[in-house]
Order: sequence, then C-alpha cells, then structure tokens
Amino acid sequence: MQGPVAVARSPLDQPPARLATEITSITILGGRGKLGDPEPIRRIDLQMGQVISVVGPTGSGKTTLINDLELFADGTTPTGRRILTDGEVPPAEYRDDPSRHPIALITQHTTFLSDLPVREFITTHAQIRQNDASRIQATLAATLVFANELTGEPIPPDSRMTELSGGQARALMIADATIVCETPIVLLDEVENAGIHRTRALELLRAHRKIFIFVTHDPRIALLSDHRIVMQNGSMTHLLETDEQEREVSLRVNQLDDRLASLRDRLRSGQRLTVREVDGWT
Repeated sequence: MQGPVAVARSPLDQPPARLATEITSITILGGRGKLGDPEPIRRIDLQMGQVISVVGPTGSGKTTLINDLELFADGTTPTGRRILTDGEVPPAEYRDDPSRHPIALITQHTTFLSDLPVREFITTHAQIRQNDASRIQATLAATLVFANELTGEPIPPDSRMTELSGGQARALMIADATIVCETPIVLLDEVENAGIHRTRALELLRAHRKIFIFVTHDPRIALLSDHRIVMQNGSMTHLLETDEQEREVSLRVNQLDDRLASLRDRLRSGQRLTVREVDGWT
C-alpha cells in the first residue's frame, strides 16, 4: 500500500498528544472465509495517517474484521486472522491492560452508563489520559469544537450524556477518540447512520496522525478514503486504492448527497417538495 495522501491541516488542529502506544503500522494477515477457504487477500499493511474503508454487503464479515482488529486476533478467532503491530506480534498488555490498548472502537449503538454532564465527562477523561493538567481546558474546548463540526445539533457542554441525540453522541465519541484519547487506531462502525457530516469528519480526521478504519455502506465515505477493503462471504477479497477517476466521481457523489441532505432538511421542517427540484439530477 502507498503512504498517506498529504492534506492541508485544519484550523482545528492542535499539536498531537503523545501516543500512549507508539505504533507506526498495523498488519492484517489473512485467515479463512465462512466456507473455510483461505482469504484471497493474505496481507494488508496499514500506515499511520491513512483512512481506510471496509465495504461489502450485509453479512459479508465487515464487523468481524474490525472485531479481529480490536482483539488483536492471533489465529484464535473463528477467522484465523492474525494482527501485527510494526510487523510483530503485539505485546500481551495491549489485550490485557485497558490503559495500554491502542484501539478505540466507535459503534453505531452508543449507550452511556454515566449521566455526567458533557463538560465533566470530557474533563474527567482528559485528566485520566493526560499528565499535563494545564492542557485539560484546552482539550475540553478543542473536543467540543471538533464534535460540533460533525453534527448539525450543537452540543451544550452542560447537557447530560444520556440526553444527547444519536448524532450528538456519535460526534462526541469521534471527537473524544481523536482529541482526548491517545490511541493511534480508531475503528468506526457505520457512523454515517447518525447524521454525521461525513466530508467534514474525514477532513478533520486526516489532520491527526492515526489510522482510521470505517465500516461503511456509504459511497461518500468509501470514495474519500485512501483505500477500501472489500469483504465477501467473510473474506477479504480485494484491496482497492482510490484513484484519480474515483476522486472525480467522489465530487459528483458529494454534490448529489448534498442535494439529498437539503431535501431531508426541508421535509423535517414541514415543507413540501416539487418534481422541479429534482429535475436534471440524473
């Protein structure tokens, strides 16, 4: 795989926090599919700074793949896959010590057991993660700004975590994983279903030197990624790099998606639509 694509840094960037676990690459060694056959793709190397999409039909094994990643599978899961960090077997503490686990997983189902206000939740997490107390307030502010860039519903810092909508909760968790956490690898499972501003999310995420892996059905996210892993029947069947032609297609997909988003907003506000508004789309 080629290195990450260089991009302009976002105004929201801050100096990257020290990573709790210094990792420069992660490797997926192929196992077997649902029928027991060896996976066609035998090895994938992911580098820091890359955005990867995992695509495929429902039931193709996308979530199983990211579960293998989070568990640092070592041939002991049903797929038989192995996960390496920097070309070596990860140390046992990655699995056994939550404070050393280098992966954050954000799923489509977010339930908070804590009823803390948002401000207190982020501050407490930052105090646990960071040794420099002088950075706590700056981290809180940056996390809220980042989250509010991702959702159309601004997050009041005094709202309780359990009061957040699905979109607000997902946006806050992405911001928390990116700004507060020191984990170098972030897995995101179908976050497009929560009203996240996807293009803006990818712009912001690229500014941070981490590996971001999206499980997605969304062509917008898939085409804005550097590479995509194609899943079929529980196997990794293709590894595709987004080329220049697909980047051009991506611009057109984004335009259509923005139009659909505008129609959704109008319907939510109680307005009627006309055929004239969609004439010429195809």
